[in-house]
Amino acid sequence: MNVQKALKLMKKNGYKITKRRKDILSYFKHVDGYRTAKDVIAYMRQRHEGISFDTIYRNLHLYNDLGILESTELQAEKHFRMACTTDHHHHFICNDCGATTKINICPMDDVKLNLANYYIAGHKFEVYGLCPVCRIA
Repeated sequence: MNVQKALKLMKKNGYKITKRRKDILSYFKHVDGYRTAKDVIAYMRQRHEGISFDTIYRNLHLYNDLGILESTELQAEKHFRMACTTDHHHHFICNDCGATTKINICPMDDVKLNLANYYIAGHKFEVYGLCPVCRIA
């Protein structure tokens, strides 16, 4: 997902485009991997004095609901990243730095064989561990 697509999607769904909302998207455009609401608020407070944690959290969940951001849970905390929209793939996620690496295989082919009479509405496959940089540190 890129910022322009995200803004169009928000407008299409009746949401106001504000400087704060654009800046949150800009943050995710420039960082790699999953980030917490705390990471976003640290970035945003440099640009918008007095911005509340609630504002950040509401917007992160709005973006997640609209498919602009995707989320995962790491160390019992919700983390977000820009949604991947190019092709179907999964991620390795570093437990330390949140960096992601694309995994080009999907286990759903095997799962579908085992659940032939079931309707599968969706799936999510993530692998967690340490990236090479964090593993050495």
